[in-house]
Amino acid sequence: MAVCDTCGNDYDKAFTVSRDGRSWTFDSFECAAHELAPICGHCSCRILGHGVEADGQVFCCAHCADRAGYASLVDRA
Repeated sequence: MAVCDTCGNDYDKAFTVSRDGRSWTFDSFECAAHELAPICGHCSCRILGHGVEADGQVFCCAHCADRAGYASLVDRA
C-alpha cells in the first residue's frame, strides 16, 4: 500500500502523479486537486477546469479576472 502525500491515508488503490520532475502519491482525486490545482487569484477557489490567465495570474473565470482588473478576459469566444 502507499501513503497519500496530502492526507496521510495508507491506501491500496493509491496513484502517482508526476509533473515537472516531481512525483506525488494520492489516495483520491480530491487530495490530488487539493495539492496540485492552481488557486484563483481573486476568490481563492481551486481551479479544476481551464481557468483564464493574465500577467502570470490564474483565475477560475472571467468574472474573477474582471474583479481583479482584467476586464478583457472572457470565459468563451
